[in-house]
Amino acid sequence: MFRNCRQSFRLLHTSRSIKGSQKALTPLTNEKITNIKRSDKFKQLEQSDVDYFRTVLTSNNIVHDETSNPENSTMTPYNTDFFNLHRGASKLCLFPTETSQVSKILKYCNDQKLAVVPQGGNTGVSGGQNPLFDEIIVNMSKMNKIRSFNDISGIAVVDAGVVLESLDNYVAPLGYTVPLDLGAKGSCQLGGNVSTNAGGLRLMKFGSLHGSVLGLEVVLPDGTVMDNLSTLRKDNTGYDLKQLFIGAEGTLGLITGVSIMTPRKPTSVNIAMLALESFDDVQKAFVMAKEDLSEILSGFEFWDRESMELVKRVMLTDKDFPIEANTKFYALLETQGSRQEHDQEKIDTYLTRLMETNVAQDGVMAQDEKQTTALWQWRERIPEAIVQSGTAMTYDVAMDVQLLYKLVEDVKQHYSERGLLDKVYKNVIGFGHVGDGNLHIMANIPDHDYSVQKDMDKFVYDWTIKHNGSITAEHGIGVAKVNYMTRCKTDVQIRLMQSIKNAIDPNGIMNPYKVVPGVL
Repeated sequence: MFRNCRQSFRLLHTSRSIKGSQKALTPLTNEKITNIKRSDKFKQLEQSDVDYFRTVLTSNNIVHDETSNPENSTMTPYNTDFFNLHRGASKLCLFPTETSQVSKILKYCNDQKLAVVPQGGNTGVSGGQNPLFDEIIVNMSKMNKIRSFNDISGIAVVDAGVVLESLDNYVAPLGYTVPLDLGAKGSCQLGGNVSTNAGGLRLMKFGSLHGSVLGLEVVLPDGTVMDNLSTLRKDNTGYDLKQLFIGAEGTLGLITGVSIMTPRKPTSVNIAMLALESFDDVQKAFVMAKEDLSEILSGFEFWDRESMELVKRVMLTDKDFPIEANTKFYALLETQGSRQEHDQEKIDTYLTRLMETNVAQDGVMAQDEKQTTALWQWRERIPEAIVQSGTAMTYDVAMDVQLLYKLVEDVKQHYSERGLLDKVYKNVIGFGHVGDGNLHIMANIPDHDYSVQKDMDKFVYDWTIKHNGSITAEHGIGVAKVNYMTRCKTDVQIRLMQSIKNAIDPNGIMNPYKVVPGVL
């Protein structure tokens, strides 16, 4: 029966082209978010401070630049985020190479009341890894060693600066894989992933980092090193302290080491892309996938036609797109198993049912690794395409699956009624992870018009809160969403977070102004 469908699930032919453009820098974040003021409790950087750091780090591990013109400053790449939405005014970036150096740096900063921003691959979108004012940046990219790997348990112990893709490449020949996959895997780092509790494309199968991370090494604000790099699967001795730092965005301490459990690499991986006419069909295809594929289903992604058209215009071409049907939605599902014959039988049954019930209008299946990469690029390149199209707004929200695309429709209706859709708010697109109810909604706006940005922030977050969703599913709060926290959490929850922050970081030097409202 599936052979009849196989005519629709064609073999792929791939090519690749990328276009880019140079954009002006966004204004300073503190000029846009004016209700947050620099605290006078923090000391301003002096030459004596820089001189001290030169006793801790070699000169090639320090970037110090007091240039007032950001276009010529060597600090600009560290002050500015990937989406060019957030920019700080730090004059100093430090690159430690070992935990003892981080300890000396934080102890000195705590004693001197110098504020600090931990930074990984700088791929975050909420401003959590960039200064708001002149905080010192501690960049972890040079702490990038894989400390150990146990090929029996599959547990890896790594420096926080290890790039996600590098770890995956290291464990793959040994028969393992990292339980986390992100579009930014070639530049994001494990410490940053843990600090934001990054979710990504494999969460449906492997769960969040709260379960995969077995232990952490963390330097506390006063320089104390908490060595909790456990490699035990089960440890019930007291409070599970590592959980405090997973998702804390560097506000409680600086993660320097990670112990993470890696699952066995699947020997059978299959990818299919589907053409679907409605979001109702997307949901039906997802439910049917859970019914027919159950234990081997590892991912179920969706995007709208506008996302696909944007990638075509900016990065790829019409001939690169593997599906002929021009439908309103597309989905990509992945299975991971241990027996190809068994998995293929289940997939054949599923795809046949999709076609016979008219849920899917068309589709393709990858036949090899090259084609697998070709299919995934249509999902993974959406954020890059919108960044290349202009100033990009990006939202990361979670809600009941049934509501996912309703938000996108309501955003379009809202701005259409005001005559702003496609004039001010362009390329409004929706895509995300159906398996965990995580929607990414993005749009282009006029260059760095913060009033336009705030307006969309308000609509998206008000809508999400009204529908009992979360204003962030995996990208963190940072500074971009901190003003909404009192509406997302109860007074009791806010007070507990404030108490934890004040207890661990009484001087407030760690990533101030972010995540927890009412404290530095």
